[in-house]
This record gives sequence, C-alpha cells and structure tokens, in this order.
Amino acid sequence: MRILGIDPGYAIMGWAVLDYKGNHFTSIDYGSVTTDAKTPMPYRLQHLYTELCAVIEKYHPEEASIEELFYHSNAKTVIHVGEARGVAVLACVNNGLTVNEYTPLQIKQALVGYGRAEKKQVQAMVKAILNLDAVPKPDDTADAVAAAICHGHASGNRLRIDNRMR
Repeated sequence: MRILGIDPGYAIMGWAVLDYKGNHFTSIDYGSVTTDAKTPMPYRLQHLYTELCAVIEKYHPEEASIEELFYHSNAKTVIHVGEARGVAVLACVNNGLTVNEYTPLQIKQALVGYGRAEKKQVQAMVKAILNLDAVPKPDDTADAVAAAICHGHASGNRLRIDNRMR
C-alpha cells in the first residue's frame, strides 16, 4: 500500500509518501510545502492545494493519513491551521484517496508506544523505522512521515484482524 502522510499547516505543510508491505516501510519521498506570510490567506490555501495535488499526481498514493487538529491557545492560528487541513483533505478526496485521521496521541502511540512521547522520541523512531541517515526536516515533514507510519501500523492491524475472522 502506498500512503501519503500529511502534517497540516498553513505556513508549512509536511508530506511524506511511503510504501508499506509485509510490515515493512520504504520511503518514496518526503518534503514540505511552504507559503509566504505576506501572501493573503486565500492564495496561501490555493498554493497548498495545488502543491499537494501535484504530489498526489506524481506518486499515486492509495490512501492518505492526516494528523487531526489539536487545540492551540491562539484562536486565529487554530482557524488557519483548520483551513489548511481542510484544503489537504479536499486535495486527497478530489484525487480519489481515502482519508484516515489520527490524533497526535495516536501517532505517538503507534511510533513510540507511549501517547505522551516527546517530539524527539517520535523523530528518532521515524529515522529508525525508515533506516534514514537523519531525521527529515523541517519538523512538519517528520510529523507527516510519522502520520504515514501510524496509518501503516493501523491498517496492518486491521488486515490481521480481518484475516483472523475468515
């Protein structure tokens, strides 16, 4: 299965494309889409949508995994991140992908085994699971990789459960 992981954001949106087969992950590519703070929000959202659609078109993922929004103390920030997240979901759905949503706690649990793990622990697991020389940068990209890994583990568990029921 080819998975597109997304860490939504309006200044930086991380993305990662991983193949998951036989409980093994292979990194296809990862990166981030950035927008300029001086650009009006509607154009920032358009840029995020266009670039994410280009990633989907280039790599042909089968499913998407996106981090759910968690509360920020700044209401304006949470609204903008929510808009960027909506754009990411729309890009996936418009390109025929199933969208799977995971909380930060679920992602940490899937990678580290502890839902309150520190960011550095999650990043170390991303590096180890994919056998990378370095943690993907910026942090938003590493978070997108983590979201994709989380979905691979979750889908693998569903497949094992489904097979036992047959």
